[in-house]
Amino acid sequence: METLFVGNNIVHLTEVDSTNSYAKALLKDVKLPEGTVISTDNQTKGKGQRGNIWATEPAANITCSVILYPKFLSASDHFFLSKVISLAVHATLAELLDSGNYDIKIKWPNDILVNNKKICGTLIENAFRHEKLQESIIGIGLNVNQEDFGELSDKATSLKLLCNKGFDKAVVLKRLLKHIEVQYLQLKQAKEASIHENYLKHLLLFGKTSTFKDLKNDGEFKGKIVDVLPNGLLIIETSKKERRKFDMKEIGFGY
Repeated sequence: METLFVGNNIVHLTEVDSTNSYAKALLKDVKLPEGTVISTDNQTKGKGQRGNIWATEPAANITCSVILYPKFLSASDHFFLSKVISLAVHATLAELLDSGNYDIKIKWPNDILVNNKKICGTLIENAFRHEKLQESIIGIGLNVNQEDFGELSDKATSLKLLCNKGFDKAVVLKRLLKHIEVQYLQLKQAKEASIHENYLKHLLLFGKTSTFKDLKNDGEFKGKIVDVLPNGLLIIETSKKERRKFDMKEIGFGY
């Protein structure tokens, strides 16, 4: 492994309900080294954001959880961890795909899209103490060799579908863990400004006038994304130049 600590300790399971749930249970009894990875060939009850189900074809994709201890990060800045993970996935895909032919974007808050189709989702579960992060379990589902997404075929894709060839999952995972470590160490070195700038650079619809749906008030409006706060709130400037804040599950994207 070409890393200092991320991925040096890998616990591989043939099958598990959720790598995040397994990691959480394990941490109750064992102090695992930072950078420990829980991976599986078959995740039967994968979790997505806000209780959504993350389904994946057995043995086709990368389904794993990475354990980090970002005690240097305050609770109010927790979304920086999501930014670095998104940037790590983006960098991995940029290495594997010809950027001239593929549009790789981060969709707030936790998805990565290629050509407007979802290829990766993340779920970060944090534990806090005294307004500081103590431990973070970062669940990642990256579509590698899956070919059939059923009713989600118009919304999801994989590396294999994009390139018309299979990929070695071990090689892809190795690259992903390398980029996670690089981005995480930048955060640890207090390079929040450059992380934020890079995140906005790759953020879907950033600075572009688009149609959004206010899911709390059931109304559509025109606006553009202008920022994402350290706590994760999305800032949209409306056509009336009003800046509105949205949390997860409060806003819909019309593209």
